[in-house]
Parts: sequence; structure tokens; C-alpha cells
Amino acid sequence: MSQQPMLFCEVFDNSGFKLWYTGKIRSRNGVGIIVDKEWKKDVVDVRRVGDRIIVLKLVVGQDTFNVISGYAPQVGLAEHFKVKFWEDLEGVLQDIPQGEKVFLGGDLNGHVGSVARGFEGVHGGFGLGEMNGEGKSILEFSEALDLSIANTWFKKREEHLITYKSGGTCSQIDFFLIRKSDRKYCLNCKVIPGESLTTQHRVLVMDVRIRDRAKRRSPLTLGESRGFGPRGKESWWWNENVQSKVRKF
Repeated sequence: MSQQPMLFCEVFDNSGFKLWYTGKIRSRNGVGIIVDKEWKKDVVDVRRVGDRIIVLKLVVGQDTFNVISGYAPQVGLAEHFKVKFWEDLEGVLQDIPQGEKVFLGGDLNGHVGSVARGFEGVHGGFGLGEMNGEGKSILEFSEALDLSIANTWFKKREEHLITYKSGGTCSQIDFFLIRKSDRKYCLNCKVIPGESLTTQHRVLVMDVRIRDRAKRRSPLTLGESRGFGPRGKESWWWNENVQSKVRKF
């Protein structure tokens, strides 16, 4: 009888930042969300779905936000792993009331392509490369759930679109998804060239407007949670305290 690695959930709170994490022992999977000290008191619920999805619910002013981190199975994995991931993610989103906002960020391991190609309203027409099968799944999923891919709605230089760079391979596989009805709150979404959380994945940042709060623009940042972090004004949160906690994984 085979023995499955045990799922573990961790919370670290140090120097103001708080990290919620879920994964499996001796596994390459795992996702987490880091919250700044100004926002951690607003977290009212945490939901973990296996080792690929985690959801934080925050109440800020008049609004409720669901921040989701997801890690889709790689292209080479068996189809049933991919089906389960998208079914789990769909279940998470269907449980969120329509009046609440959704910010879904993750390595979704698909190419949505540089143009909309029938997915207008989901794809903004400013993506990268050619669509593949996994990318079509992202687009179909988003269309079915009235989501929009934020980092395809802003015209950027190619370097600001590439989320994964390894050797001669450059691609866009990390995305932020938001409700179509909330797209007006998204002010910008881009990659920070030269900054990376690993040797391959780059930092993807989305700026959003939040009502009834002194801090009106809140950056949401997406990247892998291993390795040495970025340096620069756009990645102020990646300090030694945060790095020390993340390296433990």
C-alpha cells in the first residue's frame, strides 16, 4: 500500500507580515499568500484546497475581497490532475457570493496568446505568444465564470509581459484573474523586469483601487515562493524577514 505525503498548513507572523501556506511534505507543490501588517487584521477567513489552492477572505471598508493563489498542474502531467485542479478552483469561485470581489493570482501553466481570438471580454488583446491547449482552458474557465485576465488588458513592452524566463524560453504563464464587473478597479498590471522570486519566475504586480481606506492603491504581487527575492522600489515587501520565512519551504 502506498503512503501519501501528508498535507500541512502553516502560518508565520513576524515583523508585521503574515504568511499563510499550504503544501505537502516532500512535494514540489504548494501555494501561499503574504499579507502586509496593514491588512492582516482584515483577514476573516482562510480556506485551503489541497496543495494547489489557498483563499484568504478580507473585509476592507465596504468591500469583501477573496484573494486566491493557485498553482495549475504542469503541461506534462496526466489529464485527471488538470481536471481536478480546475474543478476545485471552480468550486471555490462558485462558493463566493456575487457581491464579493475576487483577485485570483497564480502560475496557471498555460499560454493564452497575444490576441483575444473569440474571448473578447476575457482577454484584453495584449498577451504574449501563441495560445496552447492549457491556455484555452484558462480562457474557457474565465469565460464561464465571468472573469477577466488582468495582465492582458494593458499594452506593455514584451519585457513587461514575460512572467517566466529560462535560458532562451520566454513565456507568460502567471496571471491575475478578476471579475469582469470589477475591471474598473484594476489600475495596472505588469511584470517588473529584472526582478525575480526564483531564477525563472518574475514578479507580476497588479494595482487595484480600494474604497474607503486611507491607502487607495493596493499592490497585489504574484510569484514563486522560493529563492532570493527582488530588490527595488516596486518590491518593497521582499525584505529579510519575509525571505527568511519563505526560504523554510
